[in-house]
Amino acid sequence: MTFLYIIVALALVFDFINGFHDSANSIATVVSTKVLSPFAAVVMAAFFNFIAFTVFPLKVASTIGKGVVEPDVINLSVIGAALIAAITWNLITWRLGLPSSSSHTLVGGLVGAALVSSGPGSVISGGVIKIVAFIVISPLLGMVLGFIISTFVQYISRNHTPSGVDKHFKRLQLISASAFSIGHGGNDAQKSMGIIWVAMVITGLITKDAARPPLWVVLSCQASIALGTMFGGWRIVKTMGQRITKLKPFEGFCAETAGALTLFGATHFGIPVSTTHTITGAIIGVGSRKRLSAVKWGVTKKIFWAWILTIPVSGLIGASIYYFIKWIS
Repeated sequence: MTFLYIIVALALVFDFINGFHDSANSIATVVSTKVLSPFAAVVMAAFFNFIAFTVFPLKVASTIGKGVVEPDVINLSVIGAALIAAITWNLITWRLGLPSSSSHTLVGGLVGAALVSSGPGSVISGGVIKIVAFIVISPLLGMVLGFIISTFVQYISRNHTPSGVDKHFKRLQLISASAFSIGHGGNDAQKSMGIIWVAMVITGLITKDAARPPLWVVLSCQASIALGTMFGGWRIVKTMGQRITKLKPFEGFCAETAGALTLFGATHFGIPVSTTHTITGAIIGVGSRKRLSAVKWGVTKKIFWAWILTIPVSGLIGASIYYFIKWIS
């Protein structure tokens, strides 16, 4: 039982770091366009992160808990190794200022540890393939929606002065940033819920057929990601908000709206996606509407490499940590 408490603690630490690491996803555009101060932005994002469980069903938690690895054939050492791997990669990418995916580092850690623990049969290939596919689909969808929405907004604003457009969209950006924060909290906090859920199944505290994790799991995970968001990840805010492309308030609104729509759809269907990939794609879509050269492709190239490396590197870290845990135990 002590090991289960450690797993719960690690899951909540991961959730906290997830909020810390991914706070930029929710607030970068609204801070960079000077609609809100950094402090006001993180408070707003944290609030909407926390209440997200009242909006979305826990389908993403079910996917992580039951759709990546088989609960019947793995153990708590696998889960512990996966969480440590995910925390490690998140801290490395935060230190480098790269907006990588907390979702995919957790999946990579799980798969790597499960493979060395119980072999390929422990991995649910269909679930993993779906998650990997959305490494491409979610940013592309965000990019397309960002391009379409910004084109439409520019068309309907064509007879207004730039100052008038900025004034209106500074207000509207509060709504779009809030919506994106709800999408972030709804998708990302559920991943830790799923981890704790599968750990409780392994230890026999709940059955594999349980419809949802206990309420205390839901509330603690939402609170952890909200607290992490409160602390913010300012290195990544700079990358997301200004280094990819310069944003005006109406462009920030378009990017956040595109990102929120993508996250809402993915969470509704129980697909764990990267909020980082989604908002980055949306920002690129908005920037490329002006002209391709408005996007700083050198920066995006580094971000794409972080995306590609996240699952395999996290898998290797997860496998190594699993071997270490077994060696010391």
